[in-house]
Amino acid sequence: MRYIRYAFLAALIIVLVSVSLANLQMVTLKLMPDALAELVGFNYSLPLPVFIVVLGGIAAGLIIGYILEWLREHKHRREAGEKYREVRKLEREVNKLKKQKNEGKDEVLALLEESN
Repeated sequence: MRYIRYAFLAALIIVLVSVSLANLQMVTLKLMPDALAELVGFNYSLPLPVFIVVLGGIAAGLIIGYILEWLREHKHRREAGEKYREVRKLEREVNKLKKQKNEGKDEVLALLEESN
């Protein structure tokens, strides 16, 4: 399975490098449309190669998606944490009750009874 993953990653890298080398033309990335920039009085533009714009857009989409998914799953993580703490608390209580029950008994018999 590990080799399949490495082969897939190698193929992906080859495809990304070939797409990048095929799209070296420069484009101007603008912050806002010209009409809106004239209205606001502020226009920022940056000349970049096409592959940087495309790969940057993909990377930004992935990062935004991961953040939104992390925020969406917050309630599930919180609930799992609460359940984990409750289980630990109950385990401590059971151990405490077992110790109280086996107080004054022979240690070997207490261990045998505890294992059942």
